[in-house]
Amino acid sequence: MIRFRFVEDHRDVYDVKRMCALVELPRSSFYTWAAGPTAAAEGRQAADAELAAVIEQIWLDSRRTYGWPRVWGQLTRRRGVTVSRRRVARIMREHGFVGAHTRRRWRRGRPDVAPAADRLQRVFTAKRPNLRWVADITEFPTGEGKLHLAAIRDLCHRGIVGWDTDEHQDATLVVDALTMALGRTAADRDGLIHHSDRGTQYTSLEFVMAAGHAGLQLSFGSTGDCFDNAAMETFWATLKREIAHIRDADGIWFPTRAAARAYLFEFIEVFYNRQRHQAGLAHRTPAEFAATFHQP
Repeated sequence: MIRFRFVEDHRDVYDVKRMCALVELPRSSFYTWAAGPTAAAEGRQAADAELAAVIEQIWLDSRRTYGWPRVWGQLTRRRGVTVSRRRVARIMREHGFVGAHTRRRWRRGRPDVAPAADRLQRVFTAKRPNLRWVADITEFPTGEGKLHLAAIRDLCHRGIVGWDTDEHQDATLVVDALTMALGRTAADRDGLIHHSDRGTQYTSLEFVMAAGHAGLQLSFGSTGDCFDNAAMETFWATLKREIAHIRDADGIWFPTRAAARAYLFEFIEVFYNRQRHQAGLAHRTPAEFAATFHQP
């Protein structure tokens, strides 16, 4: 019971799948427990209602212009509230608190306009880690609908340094993948370039501000040209081809989003980054190759 309550008490701050893995608790057992009429579930509903009242006041004080990023910033930085971005976004969505849509103006712009130029020019190599990252979004079919996967790949060791999944393909998804990558990498990120296509998620105000705050240099390929982000396209092809081969008849289809998330976690974190050797890395894994840059 202690493990169940630990995951429940921290699910708004940390990812459920990673906490369950940490305490060796099957996620299916946790979700079954959490769905029951427990005191924890009732307490969570009450806490959500209390937080919703605070969020509404912030939203009204902003003359209804604040979306979830600025409301979250007010809560955490001005009021000292510890809460996840996803929880704030969910509560605002459930209560219909909608801010001014800055991203909508970006979408109406010309397709050949981006916040930054293409800094890679199809040179998908790097002399050291944390120098050049490429990023993109793909999707997997499930019995509950699509599951979107955003990932960031380091062009030096070719490993995945940041990723996240969600049923929604929005700016939150790519910001969370970036947050993971920044949290994992060393402090030495001078001159780090983040390259992607010109999708609205990557040109959104939320992502541009997050990248700018971290000191990243943004880079964007041209509109509709997959070759400008070939390193990520190659990874997606490898990921789906090998998953389909391993799972045989099931291919890349999963019965639930939770099952897809669990499989992707194991494939990326365990197999691809730490077990799968690559010929281009002298038959070493991304983790082994990255480690050579930290040896005395």
